[in-house]
Amino acid sequence: MGVREELIDHVPRLRRYARALVHNRELADDLVQDTLERALRHARQYHDGTDLRAWLFTIMHNAFVNQMRSAGMRAPHVPMDDDTLSDGLPGADWHSTANPAGSLEVRDLDYALQRLPAEQREVVLLVGLESMSYAEVALALGIPVGTVMSRLSRGRERLRSLMAGVKPEARLRVVR
Repeated sequence: MGVREELIDHVPRLRRYARALVHNRELADDLVQDTLERALRHARQYHDGTDLRAWLFTIMHNAFVNQMRSAGMRAPHVPMDDDTLSDGLPGADWHSTANPAGSLEVRDLDYALQRLPAEQREVVLLVGLESMSYAEVALALGIPVGTVMSRLSRGRERLRSLMAGVKPEARLRVVR
């Protein structure tokens, strides 16, 4: 099976990660489309026997970073409908009126994830949502494994604080 055929197997993972990353269905679909287009355009650069998933997430990460850089030059995207709260986390629609507490927890978690710095959110989502190993995340993001562990630790701690309703402490430097 070639790269083109294998790409289809990874589309659900890419969509799930993109939606959690950008918190908007349309922008997430655009990010996935950009990722797949780049992967197809550069398929000859993929080496058989290496991790296709990590390669695709590397492409998505780079596309996301590029979009974030150019977003600073554009007006923010404003969704046309109000159902974006359920677009955040995959499986967010599992809750219903039968489980209002679960619904609130999912919304709180989604809200907290969106408050993380992008580099922490990426690592938390790849490890927690995509079940990638630290080495796979390091490869996908192009950072050392130690940086993955550090960002994950800080991201998890910040998530705990946000979920508990505690404002993260501001780190002030004392100048003497």
